Amino acid sequence: MNAPELGLPIPVPAEGLPARVRIHEVGARDGLQNEKATVPTAVKAEFIRRLADTGLATVEATSFVHPKWVPQLADAEELYPQISGLPVSLPVLVPNERGLDRALALGARRVAVFASATESFAKANLNRTVDESLAMFEPVVSRAKASDVHVRGYLSMCFGDPWEGPVPVAQVVRVCRALLDLGCDELSLGDTIGVATPGQVTALLAALAEADVPVSALGVHFHDTYGQALANTLAALQRGVTTVDASAGGLGGCPFAKSATGNLATEDLVWMLRGLGIDTGVDLDRLVATSVWMAAHLGRPSPSRTVRALSHQES
Repeated sequence: MNAPELGLPIPVPAEGLPARVRIHEVGARDGLQNEKATVPTAVKAEFIRRLADTGLATVEATSFVHPKWVPQLADAEELYPQISGLPVSLPVLVPNERGLDRALALGARRVAVFASATESFAKANLNRTVDESLAMFEPVVSRAKASDVHVRGYLSMCFGDPWEGPVPVAQVVRVCRALLDLGCDELSLGDTIGVATPGQVTALLAALAEADVPVSALGVHFHDTYGQALANTLAALQRGVTTVDASAGGLGGCPFAKSATGNLATEDLVWMLRGLGIDTGVDLDRLVATSVWMAAHLGRPSPSRTVRALSHQES
């Protein structure tokens, strides 16, 4: 008998936490784009279908970037029509107007742009300064909004940068404010190299509140490089955040490398939230089975502790 069948974890609500959290599932995009080998389109489509069947309301599907930069997602035009009828939100990443055109042509109703809080990462990732990248996003966001398309703004390096080190809170707040002023509907605060700690999270969210950035427009995206992703998530929940990015099975980055920057595993997040009495609408057993299925296709076990614990118990 496994833990959920025994009534575990025991739900013990904590004061000051939200009653419900929306999980923004990123495994099919942020996770698979980091794979060395390209995953077949049919497998990606089936992965997304299975994720949708777990009760997840949002499953980020793919990225309309140039195949030269992200060859693992070069099949966006082939993939999206296979999943577009699913009863879930299917955001896609668009780096520029050309990417937006491709997404809109296939009927995408939710898109995301990918900005940086630091000059070094903006240069490395976008070959532009922070302000130049914001200028590039302006027509993307305005055209998307004119088409009544929801726009998410990803903001990388909110807590630390591999070239610049600590990132000043005011710097992050400035870019967040700029993205909202462009017209973004929501922002995802990214701990891209996984160096954040709960105090940093609390301080940034407090500063954003002082800058009139509504907490309802914020999501958090933590990497578990130093084992802090769940602690940081809890700190964000205590500040009123109700959207959390996570990746099924912890896909994204290599957990066996010293430079591992894997995403927070969705199963680990659901286990913690269930223990706090917070509703996610997610069937954990189905989610674990989905991650075990994908791990078999990738040829390695999932790094998620919850997946390992529950799949072992089920065997």
